[in-house]
Amino acid sequence: MLAAADAANAQRLVRGFDPQKLANGIVGVMSYTVAPDVTTSSLSLSSSDSSSNHLSMTQFGGGFTWSKDTPLYLEGNAAYARYDPLFIASDGSEERAVPTRWNSFSATGGIGWDFPMARNWVLRPIFNFTLGRVASDLKVAKFWLENNTDANLEFLDGGKLEAYGLGGALMLDYERFGLDADDDIEIRYTNVELRSHGSTSEGVVGRAKAESLSIWARRRVPTGWGLWMDRPVRYVFEAASTHFFGAENETGLSQMNSVGFGLEADSSAKDWWVTRWRAVARYKFGPGVSGWSLGMAVSF
Repeated sequence: MLAAADAANAQRLVRGFDPQKLANGIVGVMSYTVAPDVTTSSLSLSSSDSSSNHLSMTQFGGGFTWSKDTPLYLEGNAAYARYDPLFIASDGSEERAVPTRWNSFSATGGIGWDFPMARNWVLRPIFNFTLGRVASDLKVAKFWLENNTDANLEFLDGGKLEAYGLGGALMLDYERFGLDADDDIEIRYTNVELRSHGSTSEGVVGRAKAESLSIWARRRVPTGWGLWMDRPVRYVFEAASTHFFGAENETGLSQMNSVGFGLEADSSAKDWWVTRWRAVARYKFGPGVSGWSLGMAVSF
């Protein structure tokens, strides 16, 4: 009888649950949103399979060079991400799916400097810093888990993890502006180490690496139409691809691509703070995923 009881207790567990790996995964949710990226600026991934995880992200951000005389580059990015992983819990006699929801809020800043390399080309090293919070409502299932399994979930009692990140990026930027067309190309490598801070009851510390390589290109061509004191309206053609090498792979998303088309209106003749208005429809796709998004942007 004692052996049978020990065998039953051994099954009182949450399959795949490991406090350290879970903490890393929670911090890793932020990895997608560290750098401004059109491929993940508005993204939702899910499956008709109810046992699958769900991931969605929204970003707002951008960057600019202060002036040609002072080539200081500044960028900022605010992001929200939600990841809903599923765990399988067992009390020894029955199993049930335990849905969890991780909501990530982060803000990233960047400071860089433009070094001219050739005509229209600059090399831009950037220092990045990130602050974020991931809140988990695993506490919704906490009562059942603690009373029917042996999993120790005390380290999530606060329901949130604070995190910070330090790292940087190296960007090669091409810009050419002419009467026939405007061309922009950016090739960027980003590497930021994310780490939770503050103490937890089990002493675990969440760590994740946000590492990616991206290429983005945009061409703006006059349509021949005029608006706002006959300023040009332009066609916008856009393409981007991002490969994720860090903790982002934990969610199964290792690459995203985007192609887009839109229109841009020039309001620089007006006494407005905003000089250009742009709307771009994008088709996004990656290994096993695809979808559409509509992006709105302004230039100052």
